[in-house]
Formats: sequence, structure tokens, C-alpha cells
Amino acid sequence: MNTDIRSKSIAALTLGAIGVVFGDIGTSPLYTVKEIFSESTGIALTQANIVGAISAIFWALMLVVTLKYVILILRADNRGEGGIMALLTLALSGAAHSARRKKWLLMLGALGAALFYGDSIITPAISVLSAVEGIEVVTPTLKDYVIPISVLILASLFVFQRFGTNAVGKLFGPIIVIWFGVLGAIGVWHIGHNPEILQALNPVNAYHFLAARGAGVFLAVGAVLLAITGAEALYADLGHFGKPAIRYAWSLFVLPGLALNYLGQGALLLSTPEAVSNPFYLSFPQELLIPAVLLATMATIIASQAVISGAYSITQQAIQLGFLPRMRILHTSVTESGQIYMPGVNWLLLIAVVTATIAFQSSSALAAAYGIAVTGTMLITTILAYFVLRHHWKWPLPAVMLTTGFLILLDSLLLVSSSVKFMNGGWFPIALACLIVLIMWTWKQGREILMLHIRDNDPKLVDFVKNMEHSNIHIVPRTAVFLVSDPTTAPQALLHNMKHNHVLHEQNLIVTVTFKDIPNVPADDRVDYVSIGKGFWQVSLNYGFMDNPDVPKALLNLHLPNIESNPFGTSYFISREIIVPSQGGKMPKWQDKLFSMMSRNAGSVISYFNIPSNSVIELGSRVHI
Repeated sequence: MNTDIRSKSIAALTLGAIGVVFGDIGTSPLYTVKEIFSESTGIALTQANIVGAISAIFWALMLVVTLKYVILILRADNRGEGGIMALLTLALSGAAHSARRKKWLLMLGALGAALFYGDSIITPAISVLSAVEGIEVVTPTLKDYVIPISVLILASLFVFQRFGTNAVGKLFGPIIVIWFGVLGAIGVWHIGHNPEILQALNPVNAYHFLAARGAGVFLAVGAVLLAITGAEALYADLGHFGKPAIRYAWSLFVLPGLALNYLGQGALLLSTPEAVSNPFYLSFPQELLIPAVLLATMATIIASQAVISGAYSITQQAIQLGFLPRMRILHTSVTESGQIYMPGVNWLLLIAVVTATIAFQSSSALAAAYGIAVTGTMLITTILAYFVLRHHWKWPLPAVMLTTGFLILLDSLLLVSSSVKFMNGGWFPIALACLIVLIMWTWKQGREILMLHIRDNDPKLVDFVKNMEHSNIHIVPRTAVFLVSDPTTAPQALLHNMKHNHVLHEQNLIVTVTFKDIPNVPADDRVDYVSIGKGFWQVSLNYGFMDNPDVPKALLNLHLPNIESNPFGTSYFISREIIVPSQGGKMPKWQDKLFSMMSRNAGSVISYFNIPSNSVIELGSRVHI
């Protein structure tokens, strides 16, 4: 657990975890039971099926959420941070000796991140739609207003993002606590009327329910898995709240509230089968129906907030790890570095979410697409966990197979079950993931090719510096900082400056920003430097993938003789490569063009590294790949 987390009480962190981490899984009761008994599954509304379905939901929560995430996956933190990118870096650290394994793990991590983006699009759409659909229960005449109201709520949510996660949390956070309390209370009320539903706690009933489905078991499991959507947030938000808070919140508050509500919906169906059209809303008394719709709508906004914030975080990590080009990042908190806002990601998500809402029209239609995005991410998490246990923690193979083998089989069953509805909407997250993986892999491969090109064609830095010692070029009394990707070659900006301006600065810092496979780098380990000749220093600035790079601030701690620390006495030289696709490259021509377009539209290195714009000299060069 990091320093910020230690300074807060477990109680406060637990309360925060309830409001942020569990918003997504907490809204699953809105649609799960309804989908299990929908026409698409063909499951008859009998007493045995009702008890069996609720039993399957309960044990899915116990096996997938409690056993897999709360007990196992939360242990695989990367210095206090979680999420699929953090897990990927742990897996990679144990695969350093195998280039082939590293490549496949990178591809797997990129696919997991891509599927998470699908989750970030579908979750707001299905959550808000399922809540607003409650107005149909109040009065069917409002049915035509479901889509417009949903789009309005979603648009407002994304517009509000620029104020920061903290502002959203303060406004709506306490609502989710009330939400789980209401879930449990309404569940207890119905259980009291039909206590026979408590038979669902026996796992034998879940087994009989699934076994009786025959070939239709995949349809049943595909509907049951809706109850565990949002489980990935437990691991993704690990760095914000820590293991104890997440475990306490789940065990003492969230799991009881969810379990009681699902049992209550089952009890309602035992006595009132016609409530199957919407068992969640119909479990409320008529006079409480409108307050329930309003409460559910606010709860779904919170659930949406969690995955939207997660999309910002995973994008930032993907940029640091070299999967995506730089994008504009705004920090919305002066105390919490993890609270960021990315305008480009925000508006792309809004367009995608609104498009999905209008295209699918209902939460039931979106449920088919939801499953594949969630279960695909879950399976990839378990596979990466295998490599962490086996190659990073060095567990014995039998222990690793026993620990992860069962979970991989379970996740595979869930994924196959959700894939049954591929043609009914399941194609959407798969197509989206393929597109995002293509973008990620093109950028990563293109940057590697570009670095090889620069390394092969530019002079070696050490040789260049030795030649400059005997040069008669004019020296100007100022410090120059050259930001480079490859510290072994002379910077393009330096070469162009000498060629066109015929000057060399008195002090030259060749700076490389390096992102380590850890979340944060301590300030004491931030700067490494070495003298490579008269007036030349090779400087490496080290950051973690959760850190926010600030080059001028880091260089202020660089205490070297005759080096001007005053920002007004320093010039920053930036090399900008203009990519020119050419025949015979290492990537197909269309991929070269895609990389060239991404490179042109990449965010400015100036703002990304927090460099004052009035101190920057940017020089470009055309590079054929």
C-alpha cells in the first residue's frame, strides 16, 4: 500500500471503495435475473429453476469475485498498484529471458486493455439504460422517452468529467452506500415472505440447474455472468484504496447486499411469477417505485464513473508502456496524482457510448455484447496471473496449476457462454478490441522500427562528442536540453542546430525519459547522469507507469558544475520526426500510413513533459520507414 493510503484510515478507505470500486457490480441486480428468464434463454419459470438460478448467481459471486479477485488476484499488486497493465508488467518481469514469451504477453496485455475499453463503452450504456427503463414500470406511456433521457444523462456525465473524479465522487458518492443498504433491505423483506429461497445457498441447486440445461447451459451461464460484471474494478482500483479496504468493503457490505437482493428477487418470483418482466423494480412497493428509479439512475452514474476513470488510467499506462501515442492529460487534483482527465479519450468514449445506446436500444440487447468484453478481460487476467505466480513469484508448477487451472477453466466457460450471442451483439466488443489492438500494435512496432532507423543512420553520441572537442564551432553561453528516445545516438535537433545555426551550447544535456515497469519511482531514484565529454552530460529521468513526467522539475535536482538551473537560462530542443511511408518497409504500406497518421496527431511532447513552451525550439526531419 502506498504512502497516501497509509495516511488514511481503513474506515474512510472502505467507504470510498464502496462508492467507487463496487458501483459497476452493484448495479447488476437491475438486469441479471430478468435476463436469465428472458425469452432468449428459454428457461422456464419453475420453482426449481428460480432457486437454481439464484444459487448459480450466488456461487458465481463466491467463486469469481471472492475466490479469484478478493483472495488471489489482489495479492498480485505491482508495488501497490493494480489493473491489467500493472499485472502485465509483473508477468513481463519474469519473462525477460524469453523474447517470444514477452511478445505474446505484450499482445495478451494489449488485448486485455482493448477489451477493457469495450467494457468502458458498454457499462455506461447498459447501466443507465437499465435504470431509466424503470420509468416503463411506472407508466408504459413513457417508453418512448427511455432513449432520449438515457442519452441526456450520459452526455451530462461525460461533460462533467472535466471537473475531475473527486468532484463526481463527492456529489454522488454517498448515494452508492444508500444503494447497497436498499438492495439488502428490500431483499430481506421478500426473503421474509418466502424463506424457501434460502435453499439457493446450497451449491447443489446451482449444479442441478446448470446440468438440467443440457446444450442450453451456455445461454444460462451467459446470463448468470451478468451478476459478476464489474469484478475487474476490484483489481483495477487497488492502488487507490488498498487490499484491506477493498476486502472489507466486499465481505462486510457489498456481498451481503448483493446476495440478499438476488435472494429477494428469487423470493418475489416464487410468489409472483409475472414479476419476471422486471423483478428488480417490481420488488419495490408501488409508492417507492419512483424513488427507486431515481436512486438506481444515480447509482448507474456512479457505476459509469468507475469505468470512465479506469479508461483514463489504462490509457495513461498504455502511453507510458509504449502502446499508444502521447495524448493530452489534465490533472484534476493537487493531492492525488491518479486523478486525471483526458479530453480526447473522454469525447471518443462519449461518441461510442451514445452510438451503442442508440444502436442497441435496450439493456437486454446490450447484455449480449457486455458478456464477451467482461469475460475476455477476466480470462486474460487469469492467464497473466499464471505467469506472475510461476515466473515472477517462482511458485512450484503443481501449486500454480491448482491455483489458476480451475479459474482458467471457469473463465473459459464464461467466455464460451457469452460467445453464444456473438451474432446478437457479441461481435461489437470483439470488433472494437481488434481495432484497438491493431492501433496499439502498429504504434509499438512503428516506434521500434523508427528507433532502429535512427540508431542505424545517426552518428554515435560518444564519437560525436569526441569530435566536437577539436571543433572550431562557435560556443554560446547557455544550457541546452535535448530530449531523445535513443541515448546512444546524437540528437537530430542537435545536428540540425549546428548545421543551420552554426553554434553549440556551452552545456548540453542529452536527456532520455525512461518509464520503468513499476507504478512509481521514488524521487531519490529519479535522475541518473554521466559526463560523456566537455560540456556534454547524458541524463536519464526515471518514472513509473503511474507517474506524471515533469522534466524541468526533475532537472532542478540535477546539481552539476556550470549547469544553469534557472528555467529562463535553459533551452529545450525537440526533434519531431515526420514519417514518410516507403516501399519495402518492415510493415505493410497501409500500416505505415496508419503509423504516420498517428505520429502526426500524437500529443505534444512539450505539454506531456510539462516543458514551458517559451523555452522550446522544435526541429523536424523526414524519416522514411
